[in-house]
Amino acid sequence: MHTLLGGDPSLYVSLFFVTMEELFPIILLVVVGFLAGVINTLAGGGSLLTLPVLIFLGLPPHIANGTNRIAIVVQSLSGAVGYRSKGMHTYPFNMYLGISASVGAVIGAQLAVEIDGALFNKMLAVIMIVVGILVLVKSKPMDIQMPGRLTGKYLWMGIIGFFIIGIYGGFINAGVGFVIMIFLNRVNQMSLLNTNVTKVTVVTIYSLVALVMFAYNDAIDWKIGFWMALGTSAGAWITSRWSVKKGDRVIRIAMLVMMAVMAVKLWFFQ
Repeated sequence: MHTLLGGDPSLYVSLFFVTMEELFPIILLVVVGFLAGVINTLAGGGSLLTLPVLIFLGLPPHIANGTNRIAIVVQSLSGAVGYRSKGMHTYPFNMYLGISASVGAVIGAQLAVEIDGALFNKMLAVIMIVVGILVLVKSKPMDIQMPGRLTGKYLWMGIIGFFIIGIYGGFINAGVGFVIMIFLNRVNQMSLLNTNVTKVTVVTIYSLVALVMFAYNDAIDWKIGFWMALGTSAGAWITSRWSVKKGDRVIRIAMLVMMAVMAVKLWFFQ
């Protein structure tokens, strides 16, 4: 059993009744969760914020990784419902990708559960450096206005690509939003708004599968995950509805800002 900052096990008596000693960690979880929900819905990289916080609160790396999936599932589902409430969806394309990614997520989550904690930390450090390099590399503009390529060979390219993305998402998920958006934008020529609409549904599907895998292996702290998910769901709901009104421009700006923030964090604060 894991406790916030190594605190009293009475934390687990109830999700809702907390002591003053528990208040700061809970506020931190909700606030960080809210920021991650905004970040992940607009662009990606929220797990690079939430994972370090969960580890800071005393969770072993594999428990932090599993607990983070609660926030990801709730946040992505909230974002998907928010987009749907504005009439935005990419069904059935998103379902095909979600199913494919889920198969990969089973593999990735099992690897994450079985891996040694020290090795996981080293791999996380390498992944963060690689993500930092990727976001620093200049690429051509992503604001494609062509009709999406969602059928035929492009659908199959998406299915294969998202199987691989699902393995990484099941393993750690950090920065996967950028990969998904770039893939859908470049390969399927979807607008940035539609990439986000697709992304939140696909991430909901495969993250739910990964969550079940972590839960089966007793690698989740449900109470900590609940409070963080409370924040992420609020951030995702508000941001998804707001971004529909603003369109691709605000998403493009958010991606550039988050890439810059991630680059600085990864370069100077390892």
